[in-house]
Amino acid sequence: MTAETPAKPPAIDRIQDNVLARAERRLLTWLCARLPGWVTPDMLTWLAMAAAFVIFGAYVLSNYDHDWLWLAVAAYFVHWFGDSLDGSLARFRGIERPRYGYFLDHSCDGLATLLVVAGIGLSPFVHLEVALIAVAGYLLLSINAFLSVRVLGEMKLSYGTFGPTEIRLLLVGLTLAMLTFGESEGIWLGMTGYDLFALPIGLILIALFVIQTATTARRLSAMEPSRNEEWRRKP
Repeated sequence: MTAETPAKPPAIDRIQDNVLARAERRLLTWLCARLPGWVTPDMLTWLAMAAAFVIFGAYVLSNYDHDWLWLAVAAYFVHWFGDSLDGSLARFRGIERPRYGYFLDHSCDGLATLLVVAGIGLSPFVHLEVALIAVAGYLLLSINAFLSVRVLGEMKLSYGTFGPTEIRLLLVGLTLAMLTFGESEGIWLGMTGYDLFALPIGLILIALFVIQTATTARRLSAMEPSRNEEWRRKP
């Protein structure tokens, strides 16, 4: 008796329209061609996860010395290297494992985002409540993206002109502002200047989830017209 070969998962249309997408793709291809053979996609995934833990620790340690934030800045670039290259290297070498890679990559992305944003919330610069709103927005958009893969066969990797790389650069800029200007006093309703920067981002993410959900629902409704009226007219 021979074992049945698992069915190949359907192809997923990757949608990535962020500002840096083309330049980043060229850079990633250049790096993939030059990485030594002993570097594997899994190694890069775990490197990105280790960098996320370092970022978390650096923000927490900034309660004692703001210079720890320099470590967070460096770790953001390490995280970009591992997170952006793991799937790119697998596709470049033709060794991708679609189900395994999809599951592991997005599971790690969720945990890494929690670590990074919770770290910011545990720093002396941003209130944890504000940081958690940003986490909620990210997770809602992630749910939307995963559902779109199931119902449309599309994976949104960017929203408007922003994608993961632009968000990392935004967080690097925020961290450099923390290093430059230090802690901020309460400006409005007890919120710091950094809170007033982070809170709108979280609210925008939540608004994008609502807009994207409504857009996808209308699209699916057009693809699958309701038969309720036809059923009612039946004798």
